[in-house]
Amino acid sequence: MKKTFKERFLGFLQSHKIDDDFFEELIDILIEGDIAAKTAYIISEELEKKAKKEKIYDKTELIQALKEILSPYILEAKLEPDPDKLTVFLVLGVNGVGKTSTIAKLAHHFKSEMNLESVLAAGDTFRAAAIEQLVYHGEKVGMRVVHQKAGSDPGAVIYDAIESVKAKGKGLVLADTAGRLHNKENLVKELQKINRLAEDKASEGAYKKILILDATTGQNALRQAEVFHEAIGIDFVILTKYDSSAKGGVVISLGKDLGLPLAFITKGERYTDIEPFAKSQFLDEFIGS
Repeated sequence: MKKTFKERFLGFLQSHKIDDDFFEELIDILIEGDIAAKTAYIISEELEKKAKKEKIYDKTELIQALKEILSPYILEAKLEPDPDKLTVFLVLGVNGVGKTSTIAKLAHHFKSEMNLESVLAAGDTFRAAAIEQLVYHGEKVGMRVVHQKAGSDPGAVIYDAIESVKAKGKGLVLADTAGRLHNKENLVKELQKINRLAEDKASEGAYKKILILDATTGQNALRQAEVFHEAIGIDFVILTKYDSSAKGGVVISLGKDLGLPLAFITKGERYTDIEPFAKSQFLDEFIGS
């Protein structure tokens, strides 16, 4: 079984004395934890300067110093719909990251935490299975799903879902979207069209774009984030299949390189397996305490 970043880092810490070579080799350890090479170099350099300035020789103190350096790079944000507004959350991500199940988990979370019902919009009309999956999840969590047949205009599906909520004057629409990056140009045009529609229909300040990323894919997740962020701009990220200690470096890159905050993480298959992202907990799990 592959070692976690924390296991590699703590093992490295125990077997090396804190000298110039230590900080040189630390760069490789950070890269292995899925931190981009440029960022790994900056982190190691900052830690070396801090250690020399503050005369840090104790390894527990060094762990704390590394946390202090990483903390500003990691962005956390609260994602909570306003129950008195017409809110639209557009959910994005490539196929296979767990978009549909995450939508159901969000719906379940907002119902249990805020007693807020959601309407789910099956906007991934390109893939027939995506519609069926969302309908299945909607039934399981007791939420209405607005959908049409495969191949329908996704904008029309999302429009219908928003209009059905608009009749009540307030409510939450969780809209699924296609994620076929192999046809990037068409996908971007489609998402930009939906983006304009949702922005126009939602209440002021109540439209958010949420990107779902598979935490186990490391730097591939960062590249996906770059594509979607460039296409329509992302407000929040949710990490699925979360294992902070194995591929967790992507969290640091998302914040430092793209300015994207984490809102939630999901860890399992149950609808309750979703929780708000917590920076302090992440750092303890990623580095050690």
